[in-house]
Amino acid sequence: MTEAVHPRTGLPGELIMWVLIVSELAVFGAALLIFLVLRLGDPAGFAAAQDQLHRLSAGVNTMVLVTSGLVAALAVRAAEAEQRALARRWLAAAILLGGVFLVLKGVEYADAARRGIGLETHVFFTFYWLLTLFHAAHVLAGMILLGIVAIRAQADAVEAAGQFWHMVDLVWVLLFPVIYLL
Repeated sequence: MTEAVHPRTGLPGELIMWVLIVSELAVFGAALLIFLVLRLGDPAGFAAAQDQLHRLSAGVNTMVLVTSGLVAALAVRAAEAEQRALARRWLAAAILLGGVFLVLKGVEYADAARRGIGLETHVFFTFYWLLTLFHAAHVLAGMILLGIVAIRAQADAVEAAGQFWHMVDLVWVLLFPVIYLL
């Protein structure tokens, strides 16, 4: 089965999904840019704050989320081949991996809260909480979207959900090095 391409844009899938993805990437991108500019004004404070994060857990979460992106791509391929049962299994695996990501983030958040790290601890943590919680909300929304499209597992719907899920992956791949490593 061939991939559906939008007649006016030449992009795979629906134009509205691309508008959503680009707008979400713009929001995350602007926030990351502000974060990096603020970092220039207080590199020592940002480094000290960053040292309090769980880098290993965030690295594991990166592998989990990137793997979920691969699994979502396999769901799209199965749906395009009209293998709906297989697509549903791949979608369920992507949802499960999204859940693993959220559980690991929850453990990290609980530890930070236990140590008294909040929005007002340092500007680094203001952006840490806002960016990672906003991303976690997108992970949850993506899991719901994947679950909804799994019901019928039609190729166009699975593809749209997969596009959203890949945006969630991409955002994390940008957040991880900026927040945890740089």
